[in-house]
This record gives sequence, C-alpha cells and structure tokens, in this order.
Amino acid sequence: MFILILVLFFSFISVCYSYSVITNMIGVFMYIFELKKEVLLGLSLSVLYITYYLVEAVKKPLLVCREGPFRQFLEESVPLLSEHYWPTPWCVESRMQTVLGSILRSRLLPPVQYRREVLKLSDGGQVALDWVELAAGGARPVLLVLPGLTGGSQADYVRCLVAAARALQAHVVVFLNRGLGGLPLTTPRLYCAVSHADLAEVVEAVRARHAGPLLACGVSLGGLILGQYLAAHSHRAPLAAALIVSSPLDVERSAECIEKPPLNALLSYHMARNLRNTVRAHAALQGSAADWAAVAACRTVREFDRAFTTKHFGFHSVDEYYRQATLRDKLHQVAVPLLCLCAADDPMQPFDVIPMREACASAHVALAVTARGGHIGFLEGWWPAGPAHAQYIARLAQQYFRALLLRPDLLHHAAS
Repeated sequence: MFILILVLFFSFISVCYSYSVITNMIGVFMYIFELKKEVLLGLSLSVLYITYYLVEAVKKPLLVCREGPFRQFLEESVPLLSEHYWPTPWCVESRMQTVLGSILRSRLLPPVQYRREVLKLSDGGQVALDWVELAAGGARPVLLVLPGLTGGSQADYVRCLVAAARALQAHVVVFLNRGLGGLPLTTPRLYCAVSHADLAEVVEAVRARHAGPLLACGVSLGGLILGQYLAAHSHRAPLAAALIVSSPLDVERSAECIEKPPLNALLSYHMARNLRNTVRAHAALQGSAADWAAVAACRTVREFDRAFTTKHFGFHSVDEYYRQATLRDKLHQVAVPLLCLCAADDPMQPFDVIPMREACASAHVALAVTARGGHIGFLEGWWPAGPAHAQYIARLAQQYFRALLLRPDLLHHAAS
C-alpha cells in the first residue's frame, strides 16, 4: 500500500511538472507566434510603404514645354530633368519637406560672406545688393538672386544658389527688397508681387558693373517678381536666361490653397507673422495707407494683403491684387529662356493649380514638375543635409545655366 501511494504521489508530481513544462512551452510558442505576427505586420507595412514610395514618390520630373529648340535643349542638356527624383524616404510629405528643408539647411550649411552695396533708387528709396564676386578674369557670368517673401542673403536656398554660381565660376548678387536686409526705409514704401520696377533698376545697375551674361533666379515671391519683370519687358529684358523655383504662378488659385486648414493654414500663419514683423520694423510706414488694427490682428497672408498690401499699393481689393500678381496669363509674353521648378505637392501650388496649358503656349517657358518636394524643399537622399552644391536646387541651377552658357544661340539678347 505504501509503495502504491509513493507511485501515485510521484505520478502526480510528474504530471504537474509535465503540465508546467507544457504550459511554459505553450507560452513560449505563443510569444514566438505573437512576435512573428508583429514582425510580419512590420514587414508587411514596410513592403507597402516601399511600394508606395517607389510608385508614387520616385518619378522623373514632368517636363511641360512646347515642342521646339528649348524643349530639345532641356531634354538633351539638363540631366536632372531625365533622371528620377528620389525624395528623402522618411520625409516625403509636402509640409515636412518644406519645414525640414529650411531648418536643416539653415542650421547645417555654412554662411556666405557678402560685400554689401546700397543702391539708391530713382524715387529716393534704397535696396541692398549683396555681392559674392570672383577674381577678375574676363566677362564672367553674373547670377542675380531674388529671395522669397521675407528672405535674406543667408536664406538656406540662397546659399545653395551661391554654391551653384561658384561651380559656374560666376559672380553672385542677391537683391533684397526695400525694408529687408537691415536697411531702413527712406521712403514710406515696401514691396509686393508686382514690384518689378525696383528690379528693373537693379538689373541696369548690375549690368553697369559687369559685362558678362546676366542670369537670374527667383525663389517663391522673388520668382513672381522676376516673372512679372520678364513679362513686362519681354524682348527688351536684358537677361540671358532665368530660373524660377517654387513660385505660385497662379496666385489667385494658390491663395486659396495656402488657406486650407489645418497644415497649410499653419504655413500661412507663419508667413503672415513674418510680414507683420517686417511692417512693424519700419516706423516710416506708420503714416502710409493701411488698416493698422487689422494688420496687427492678421493671421493669414490674405488678411495681411487685405489690410496692408491692397491699401499700400492702391488696389481696390485683395482679389484685384492677386489677379494682377498672377503670371498664368502672362507667360506667353516672356521672351527669355525660363525654367520653372515646381513640386506637384507644393502646398501653395499643388499639381492641379500649375498652369500647364499656358506654359505650353510659350516658346520660351518650361515647367519641371517633381512628384514631391514641397515648397522650396526638394530634399533627397537618406540624409538630406549634404553640402550646398549637392542640393537638388543647386544642381538644377548649375546644370541648366551651364548648358545654356554653352549655347549662345539659345541665350536671350535684348532687343534695342
């Protein structure tokens, strides 16, 4: 009987132990299974994202241009326009490209040393011209750079363009609008998207200093002003070639896009704040026409333009101002070779707002539309904060202008 009890006892212990082992084994298998599910889920999501990235984000720029010598030149002589643009894989969203592009380049690219010239304008106003001049050596090209809304000579994209000019062995001059660059206003007048009269005086001053081909690149609002100048002067414009980056060519429709909540509206708020700060910095403006209470309270670019720009420049309404600032119906007047770099996801000018049909009506205008890039973003590579000359904007400017300088037959020569 005692032996039977011992057998039963040890059998019970063995069963309990086996149960514990089996339970632990089942737990291990369940853990492995759950882990596999997480791994499989992660792999599945990775495959889906990689597929999306390769299919939707990585594409060759869409070249919109009328058939003819200019289009043929772009296809054959500007390699970037025939290559896939690979946006930074972890930063393909348009607002991320816009914000991170500015932050990374501003912090990591070295500053540029300039020689400042203060240019007195015919109406008593003044603007700053910041020069990077190379050693004397023949009639070198000159790249005239027009920054964005409230941008200056140290703006990240300007540093990229300076690097491109250096690679071209060209002088650089950055044109800062009235009231920018630390200069006080000597007349109660600022600038807007149609202020190309100041640019005309700048162009003449630059031509008087250097005899080489005059190239121009305008970014965002600077591109709008440059486009207005090119359309107004047409064949008389003394520029050899031009490049526009991330400029809202259809201001009327772009103004609606930038107001869309929530993310675009945040960009509009940021821009309106910069404009308020610019106006607030100049006491000379306080006596000029404006709704100053509304200026102080504005939270969007449209509200600022309604309160200040329209009254300051004599427009009847903000809609009239946007109508006159729009380049869409003026592109056919441009006689200078002009390449416009746009991104299909630009929050200020998404794909359906880009004036494709109007661009095709001009023999001298081309649009290069990347699938991604945001507004002046155009980040590429796993770590997009490379040297200035390696940035997409700089490489395109360098390839485009270098190729044109080798084709004097395509460069514009101003009509007398």
